[in-house]
Amino acid sequence: MERHFIKEMDDLKMTLLEMAAATRRAFEESTQAYLKRDEDRARRVIEGDKKINDLELKIDQIVLKLLALEQPMARDLRFILGTTKISKELERIADQAVNISERTLFLCQHPPLAHLPAMEQLINVAGEMLAAAISSFVEEDTQKAIRIRQMDDIADKYTLEVLQALIDTMVQSTPGAEKRILNTRRSIQTIIISRCLERVGDLATNIGEHVAFIVKAINIKHQKVDFDK
Repeated sequence: MERHFIKEMDDLKMTLLEMAAATRRAFEESTQAYLKRDEDRARRVIEGDKKINDLELKIDQIVLKLLALEQPMARDLRFILGTTKISKELERIADQAVNISERTLFLCQHPPLAHLPAMEQLINVAGEMLAAAISSFVEEDTQKAIRIRQMDDIADKYTLEVLQALIDTMVQSTPGAEKRILNTRRSIQTIIISRCLERVGDLATNIGEHVAFIVKAINIKHQKVDFDK
């Protein structure tokens, strides 16, 4: 029975890591599709979302089986519960990648907006947060998990910069009602992308909190944490 339990736990971890890798690829592909105005890449992200959803369902099945048949305790129970929570966060991140790709398809049909340096910075920070969250789980590194919170403040800063720049773009006088409407629609779609990126950062922060729960049995959600300890 013990050997069977260990195998099931290993399967759970490997399935979560597969889901994490697929989610990270989806995020990276969606942001590259936006930056490079690549419609084919955006469509691949949308089409690939089913695989990530299927992996979440597989994790749910493994977790239910473990809880029903093995009656895990202590660290094992925290790992199982934490894993199912992390899988939910990953599925939501993948949904944000789909949202980015869908907005990108619209933007690709029209001339590009002016260059937005803050958007590129936001993409970089959100990507770093997601990578750190996954690596904190793999390495069981609670310090890395906790420090993702600090990066979240930076992501929020860039999100506001993008919003301000696009508001300025929308209020600028553009000759012709049709051009003004298109200018507004492009700006709104880009603002939505920035909010998706901010949301990815929030979800990565949540993953870090789940890792801290699994490894140290501490709940840091909604709490201030001393980063030097």
